[in-house]
Amino acid sequence: MIILGMAWQVLAAAALGGYVLGAIPFGVIVTRLAGVGDVRQIGSGNIGATNVLRSGRRDLALLTLIGDAGKAMAAVAIFRAVFSEDAGAVAGAAAFLGHLFPVWLGFKGGKGVATFLGVFLVMDWEIGALACATWVLTAAVTRISSLSALVAVLVTPAFISLLGRPLAFLTAALFMGVLIYWRHSQNIARLLRGEEPKIGTKSAAPPTADGPA
Repeated sequence: MIILGMAWQVLAAAALGGYVLGAIPFGVIVTRLAGVGDVRQIGSGNIGATNVLRSGRRDLALLTLIGDAGKAMAAVAIFRAVFSEDAGAVAGAAAFLGHLFPVWLGFKGGKGVATFLGVFLVMDWEIGALACATWVLTAAVTRISSLSALVAVLVTPAFISLLGRPLAFLTAALFMGVLIYWRHSQNIARLLRGEEPKIGTKSAAPPTADGPA
């Protein structure tokens, strides 16, 4: 019973720690510190790197991308090293949820793509690298960030299955993938209409109807 109690406490700690790390809104922080303003008032209102790029600051977009992926990587790595593989996986999933639903922003966060990639880059670097490569290749061809993300997320479960990775990895990919597709519902609608903006489109317009995502 003591061992089971301790294991439960470790997993709970991993969930809380992962969530706190994941809830750090790097897009909001870097744009405010740089004097650009609130990224939630730019373009789509998304706090992620693609929308930060619409401010015209590539450096801030890169910092946001690194931060959003890095916080998930840190969550997985820290709790896996200190406790166990299971604790690392729980922390990674919690970091992903923290990014989507950060308490500091009224639970209105990002769309989770960079955080998704960060989780898998540490959990299984080969899967993470394949997902990243898929994003880069799709972006190079289409220059549409949302489509690149949707394709990368869609094929990740196939990579996991083909490489014979554990069922837990497949479950995590499907769980996060469903939430990412849900977060991208407005993007999918614009893609179907042929209205989705391309990477690097600068906009100072107020947030669109999909709001901060």
